[in-house]
Amino acid sequence: MALTIESHHFGEVMVIVPQVFEDDRGFFMETYRADRFRELGLPDNFVQQNHSHSKKGVLRGLHFQWDPPMAKLMRVTRGTAFLVAVDVRLGSPTLGKWVGIEANPQNRRQVWAPAGFGRGFLALTDDVEVQYNCTGIYNSKAESAIRWDDPDIAIEWPVRPSLVSEKDQKAQTLAQWLASPHAKCLSYCAQAVNA
Repeated sequence: MALTIESHHFGEVMVIVPQVFEDDRGFFMETYRADRFRELGLPDNFVQQNHSHSKKGVLRGLHFQWDPPMAKLMRVTRGTAFLVAVDVRLGSPTLGKWVGIEANPQNRRQVWAPAGFGRGFLALTDDVEVQYNCTGIYNSKAESAIRWDDPDIAIEWPVRPSLVSEKDQKAQTLAQWLASPHAKCLSYCAQAVNA
């Protein structure tokens, strides 16, 4: 098996770990494979890949998009980061719940978070690089963010961030998002697919 699920959270967020083949030359691993993703019940229709670089203490997030709804597969390819996913779906039984894991090139953990989850990360070391595959094309007119320090979510960040963009500092609270007309676009549906 090239990819295994290390853990499930809220039935939909998953921590995925690839099988690694190492020898004296280095290593090889498959971070994404369409047939294996289908077997695991995950989408295999990624349409955009993003790559970010951050200094130690940078916090990015908690971002999400409703049109088209965007799911993300996140992994850290350099340094160490705390990856977070928060359920922001109207009517969800796990609304406002979060999961966070430490990820780096050594543990090779990836976080799969379906549409309707705000995603973000905190760079725990210098020169952190995060790559993420997305199931939707970025649309600036249908994206938003939840405050990283919203007390109603109460994420337990490993350290306090030292640098948060102005845009992320001004992000709305979960309560403000739920009161917006766009929140119904990410309503919880028990039969929803993971796209």
